[in-house]
Amino acid sequence: MAIPHIVDNRRAYLLALAAVLCWSTVASAFKLSLQAVSPLQLVTIAALTSTLLMAAVISWRRRWNLVPGAWQQNRPWYLVLGFCNPFLYYLVLFHAYDLLPAQQAQPLNYTWGILLALLSVPVLKQQLRRRDLVAALVCYSGVLVIVTRGQLLGLQFDQPLGVALALFSTLIWCCYWLLNTRIGGSAEINLLLSFLCGLPWLGAALMVQGDWQWPPLAGWLGAIYVGLFEMGIAFLLWQAAMMCCDNTARISNLIYLSPPLSLLLIALLVGERIHMATIVGLFLIMLGVAIQQGMLRRLIYRG
Repeated sequence: MAIPHIVDNRRAYLLALAAVLCWSTVASAFKLSLQAVSPLQLVTIAALTSTLLMAAVISWRRRWNLVPGAWQQNRPWYLVLGFCNPFLYYLVLFHAYDLLPAQQAQPLNYTWGILLALLSVPVLKQQLRRRDLVAALVCYSGVLVIVTRGQLLGLQFDQPLGVALALFSTLIWCCYWLLNTRIGGSAEINLLLSFLCGLPWLGAALMVQGDWQWPPLAGWLGAIYVGLFEMGIAFLLWQAAMMCCDNTARISNLIYLSPPLSLLLIALLVGERIHMATIVGLFLIMLGVAIQQGMLRRLIYRG
């Protein structure tokens, strides 16, 4: 799929909505796939699938001549990025999904945007704004509502390890993107090289585990789906949408459709009964992200 270079806002909306739809399905795909495969098997098959997809995209765009130069220029960074993603990030995230209901793991994963803003202060030397602190307070209050199922005074977590892993995955993802800012260049080339550096870590983990069992067909299909849509196609669709839109703010807000759509699919496909505490907590998390991005200020100013 070639990246368009002309402004076409209608096409941008369609591409962005397609990406959001892909992202909305992955929480259900994670949970259903983990019924048939282990977290390590899931991330390994998915990462291999995504690597092959990126190789196909680079071939389609005839950019293989750029790969050696990118590797020579940023080799140390790719080695670090490959350890973070896909190896560590998805392994931790899938273990969290294995322990938690999907309706809890999915909203917790959305707190990475707030954490990224906070980490940008010491790492990128950015200024800490008052709205960042307010956003963090609102966002993590939503986390407490979700993990305690609304019983805030008791502060009893059903799966504290799962909660810790879900929140730790957001830290890994933030570190990945902060490191990624140092590289720049072609997105698919960066993904290909970082995934190629991550696959040996996954292979080593499989050897240490020493208990590889051939997954059933449902496991293969689920893992391939995750590799194609979570790690690959959705990212490329969103990148294409950003390239053919005259104002990225017009489509960036569409990402807020993903969490409620995801909860709907979790109820329909996974069969989980969505708790009111999950809905309230997700609202607080999305409100915190909106505050952090200045959306409320823009709405008030327009009003």
